[in-house]
Amino acid sequence: MNEKREQFKTRLGFILIAAGCAVGIGNVWRFPYITGQYGGAIFVLIYLFFLIAMGIPLLTVELAIGRASRSSIAKCYEKLEEPGTKWHVNKWWQLAGNYILMSFYGIITGWMLYYFLKFAFGTVESNLPKDVALEGFISLLADPVTLYMCMAAVVAFSFMIVALGLVKGVERYTKPLMMMLIILLVFMAVRSCTMSGFADGISFYLKPDLSKLENNFGEAIWAAMGQAFFTLSTGMGGIAIFGSYMSNRHRLLNEAVFIAGLDTAIALLSGFVIFPACFTYGINPDAGPNLLFVSMTTVFSNMYLGSMWGTLFFLFMLIAAVSTLIAVFENIIAANLEMFNIKRKKAVLVNFLVILILAILPVLGFNVLSNVSILGNGTCITDFCDFLISANVLPIGSLVFVLFITSKRGMKWERYIKECNTGIGYRISEKLFVYYRYILTTVIAVILFIGYLKVFNISLF
Repeated sequence: MNEKREQFKTRLGFILIAAGCAVGIGNVWRFPYITGQYGGAIFVLIYLFFLIAMGIPLLTVELAIGRASRSSIAKCYEKLEEPGTKWHVNKWWQLAGNYILMSFYGIITGWMLYYFLKFAFGTVESNLPKDVALEGFISLLADPVTLYMCMAAVVAFSFMIVALGLVKGVERYTKPLMMMLIILLVFMAVRSCTMSGFADGISFYLKPDLSKLENNFGEAIWAAMGQAFFTLSTGMGGIAIFGSYMSNRHRLLNEAVFIAGLDTAIALLSGFVIFPACFTYGINPDAGPNLLFVSMTTVFSNMYLGSMWGTLFFLFMLIAAVSTLIAVFENIIAANLEMFNIKRKKAVLVNFLVILILAILPVLGFNVLSNVSILGNGTCITDFCDFLISANVLPIGSLVFVLFITSKRGMKWERYIKECNTGIGYRISEKLFVYYRYILTTVIAVILFIGYLKVFNISLF
């Protein structure tokens, strides 16, 4: 089956959808908290340094591989590598990473749907204490049927959009979803300015505070480096697939800056929503899932018109999570089309069933199989799946991509530079070869190494 490859109808559609792949729940439940924890605006500056030095270059690498090959992860290596080389072997574990990610990310997205519906239908009690909110979240995790139904609903919705194709499905629906996400976030951030705890919340969040770095500077550097790397989701081909649908009108550095900038703006604005609300109602903000499903649920239950604000907040979170689902599903489906030469709707149906099956173990890991602790006490199957992605597939995949574009037996540096500088916009200098080949790869290797130390509770700081 040789269908003509689709391209994005608009530049805005490409930027919003590629940003949707990068924007996820980590922008909300991790970035604002670690910003407040590690010195406020000082941490933001450190983060921006790593975003410019590492995140944006990695985005251009994936976009260049995608646009030059006009293929997904399934065929991009074959089209760009030297004959007789084995770069294409990497596609198998990188593609597997997409499936592993979707096996548990759909479950987490289902949590957003569950809480959105709870607030939308007014079933959240007023003046809810934090310990009761925690019990409610624990009860949800203990209910495999509800978890599975919520997961199946968001996965089905995402696959339905992907089934319609790039322009009629992914671009047509993801673009307004991302615009709605931005509007909701700005609206809630502006509303936070009227809260009594706004000044204290923003002071905790962004006030420069060197004292927070005195005893944990190394941890702050690692946190900033890790956030700049993981927030953009490079390494699995999720960005490359959208590069393959790009036009040649604009240079890749411009597009990478827009994507990274939008991702960062959403992460920063999330703090303007969270911290003023928490400080207004005397709720101590946590990191991770507890921030959303315990702290923020408690805040909204104590707030005037809390059901409305809770509904809007979890709608925002739901859109952020679904945008990632759609992006990764498109990568999976495009790979299936290229490898198996089948029609899109058949690929969607088969992979929908595959994801439903793969999600069974992570769902049961929160309840029936909660005693399965692969990474040690207190961990679950989802933690192990996340370890495979965050500590392995993303950093190793990014490392392979950089080595691929700088290798004489791979895509070659000259072709990467030519692809990046095709169109209008800012150029990437060919003199950056040494930086990419040796410095950037070393930084990624450090992220990989420290990631393993973190998982096994070995501290360098």
